[in-house]
Amino acid sequence: MSKIYVRNLTKRYGDTMALNNVSLEIESGEFLVLLGPSGCGKTTLLRCLAGLETPDEGEIIMGDKVVFSTAASIMVAPGKRNLGMVFQSYALWPHMTVRDNVKFGLDVLKTSKSVANERVDNVLSDVGLSHLDERYPSELSGGQQQRVALARLLATQPPIFLMDEPLSNLDARLRMDMRVELKRFQSDAKATTVYVTHDQTEAMTMSTRVVVMKEGEIQQISPPDQLYRQPENTFVADFVGMPRINLIELSAEDNRSSCFSNGDIQVDVGWIPGYSEVTIGARPEDITVTEQTSTTREDYKITAVLPNGPETIIQITRGQTTLIARVAHDSVFVNGQKVCVNFNVNALNIYATKTGSLVSRKTVNVSEAC
Repeated sequence: MSKIYVRNLTKRYGDTMALNNVSLEIESGEFLVLLGPSGCGKTTLLRCLAGLETPDEGEIIMGDKVVFSTAASIMVAPGKRNLGMVFQSYALWPHMTVRDNVKFGLDVLKTSKSVANERVDNVLSDVGLSHLDERYPSELSGGQQQRVALARLLATQPPIFLMDEPLSNLDARLRMDMRVELKRFQSDAKATTVYVTHDQTEAMTMSTRVVVMKEGEIQQISPPDQLYRQPENTFVADFVGMPRINLIELSAEDNRSSCFSNGDIQVDVGWIPGYSEVTIGARPEDITVTEQTSTTREDYKITAVLPNGPETIIQITRGQTTLIARVAHDSVFVNGQKVCVNFNVNALNIYATKTGSLVSRKTVNVSEAC
């Protein structure tokens, strides 16, 4: 078993709180992604798990072994934590061949020569680098270097994989290919994996669960679908999703109303959130755009049309309110066109504006906003 427990972990750098009382459980064999903007604490947390940083407070347990505890004065060295790590820079030895780089961890573990050679042969074949085993890192492309770093990790067969933005140096197409490969390798190895990224596409496509962090604190831990559909606060809602979610601040006469407005638009959410000031979160695909068919209704105006292969992103404005909608690629809209907008209120998230926290919602009927 390689379940990981993080309990009340705190790490400071001078006056900066990098981790603020962080606690989470990582299930054995899961692919957990730490996601957040630069400086949110995700890499610090990963380095604390690896033993490369010493927390100020808290406890880390890997399997049945306490590897860090301030209360018990325990700090297990990185080399004794039975894990493997892939760095953003790959950290390959420039004077060693591909084969020697992959074999390096096995040599440190004093693995027998015959076992080590067989294992290196197998992992080089798995990552498609058998024909490059005598080359040096400087003779390889970025993608090939990344595969060497991965092969080195796989060769030692650790029960825990730690990965710090390993794909960020690759071009977009290769990054997509390597996501598929990484998921396959992780699944085959059945290793507990903690993966750091600021790329939400990587987080959403690779993980079993995503941990969203901000300023050293965990904002939400959820499977990707739940994270996208039910962000627990406006920070998570705004950070996850591309194009970004529409966050619209609206108000009602009192907290017994289901109908909210900002002077430009009016939305009946179909139930009573219990707040007079709310922020509505509407994903671009949950806004339906149609050609205006009535002259008696206030209209929206299209201010940008952005074709994007299988879809088209359009920007729509009414007064001071701007919305982003996602429509089918064959939709015909042009700048300046007047349109009608409907919100799928079943898909809306309602947040209390003062706190930014999600308000529990009920199933409602579709309501028109124009």
